[in-house]
Amino acid sequence: MDAATILQQARRAAGLSQAALAAAAGTSRPTLSAYEHGRKSPTLQTAARIVAAAGFELTVTPRIEFREVAVDRGRPILVPTVLPRLPVERALAVVELPLHLNWSDRGRRFDLRNRRQRARVYEIVLREGGSDDVASYIDGVLLVDLWDELVLPRAIRSAWQGVVTGASGSRVA
Repeated sequence: MDAATILQQARRAAGLSQAALAAAAGTSRPTLSAYEHGRKSPTLQTAARIVAAAGFELTVTPRIEFREVAVDRGRPILVPTVLPRLPVERALAVVELPLHLNWSDRGRRFDLRNRRQRARVYEIVLREGGSDDVASYIDGVLLVDLWDELVLPRAIRSAWQGVVTGASGSRVA
């Protein structure tokens, strides 16, 4: 993600106009506009100051890559090298899984605040989902908490075991 996108997302998430954020960050509105449109590149220090004025901070998180793991029969599954973390509002949202995941119970909504419903979503995503699905619906810490309760085929449990238990040197993003 580039600086322009980060600054624009921070400003919009804070509900601020360019003028308001520029004033709070101690810069001019034309300069902030130039940063947001990629006409100028802020230094890391300047970007951090602007993001902080919007109420956020720049952080470094591990890149999540997926490795393909062959299973006994069927298509291989994708397992992340690092367990993803979701923002709380997404990790505990009410979701309707897309058709390619939940084809047998179309339109069903799952409340991820409910442990049983969250476990069901995680079982579906681990069995049927791809990398985008894992990144959208699975929170690593909540997965670790539910791991022993999930009903999964042996091959899928085996493929995910190392990243969930930390045995593969993996960590939570």
